[in-house]
Amino acid sequence: MSARRVIVWGTGAVGTEALQTIIDTRDDLQIVGARVYSSGKVGVDVGDLVGRPHQGVAATGDSAEILAMEADLVIYTPRTASVTEVCEILASGKNVCTTAFMFHPNRLDTADRDRVVAACEAGGTSVHGSGLNPGNLSGVLPLALSGMSKRIEKITLQERADWSVYESTGITFDNMAFGEPLETISPTGSDFLAFNSALFVEQVWFLADALNAGIDRVTADVEAVAAVADHQIFDHLLRAGTTAGQRWRWVGRRGDDELIEIEALWTVGGEDPPHWPRPRHGWTLTIEGEPSMQTHFFSLASFTRDAPIADHVHAASVATAMQIVNAIDAVCEAPPGPATMADLPLVRSHYGFGNASSDPIARPNPLP
Repeated sequence: MSARRVIVWGTGAVGTEALQTIIDTRDDLQIVGARVYSSGKVGVDVGDLVGRPHQGVAATGDSAEILAMEADLVIYTPRTASVTEVCEILASGKNVCTTAFMFHPNRLDTADRDRVVAACEAGGTSVHGSGLNPGNLSGVLPLALSGMSKRIEKITLQERADWSVYESTGITFDNMAFGEPLETISPTGSDFLAFNSALFVEQVWFLADALNAGIDRVTADVEAVAAVADHQIFDHLLRAGTTAGQRWRWVGRRGDDELIEIEALWTVGGEDPPHWPRPRHGWTLTIEGEPSMQTHFFSLASFTRDAPIADHVHAASVATAMQIVNAIDAVCEAPPGPATMADLPLVRSHYGFGNASSDPIARPNPLP
């Protein structure tokens, strides 16, 4: 089979990782285009863009050029996502894998949902949203563990992260509003905070619908806490008295019962309010029921060798990007329409050990 033609739309941390991985390891995939947002990247070869050999493909800042290209799939990872853009991509005959949204399109605003479905039908295409959280850890992992459940009382995913080591300060300060007055932090405090909160609301609905929880609503709330001292975060100074911590809770409820909860405990500057829960850094998934289960996920550059902190931070971007890169074949083969984490077959690595899936070494002989 000829290589699938792929476009990367957005070349930030996740898009860059997808480009590097496809160039380095995926002979079955061919990069045919890239959509960039910086004028300094326009016209630059995609290989040069990510520190890889020249590919003969120039990046463009023109969305119309991307839509006119022949391709099988677009990896869509812009800083700000657009339903309109994704619908245009889908209607142009290109499937979409994204870490930006679309985790459960059936729970989008009705008008947006209908637009997505119509675009998939027009283009004969599918759209798949995944990543870490929202994504695998709040979608695939709970579903997998639920297969061992006789009875489920509540599912809780807690994320604990210090954004001080995250170099994308534009997201930390401009989008997530760290360093802003406390009163600006709310589920509707800005367009981005509203968008981000809606993603987690959608993810709670995804789990509830996939597990027939029968919830009747999802609530969102946040507690912002102020920095006690000033903190220098890369090129930004976070001043004492401004937002240094955000505790978000998205809860799926049936009547008075809390059935599904995603909690995010996010800080900048390492200040932990004493009244907050104290899970380990990373993600802790708890299923209370029969039996009760708990698992903790944490990604690093390595657990066995020394690595700089930048590599450890980068590991999360790798995991996020691979969750959609490894889904490309399944999404291209899916029927037109939304292809959620519950719809696709198990997304797994075929190339992680350095062997193509068609290599004999990757297919050991069955036992006699």
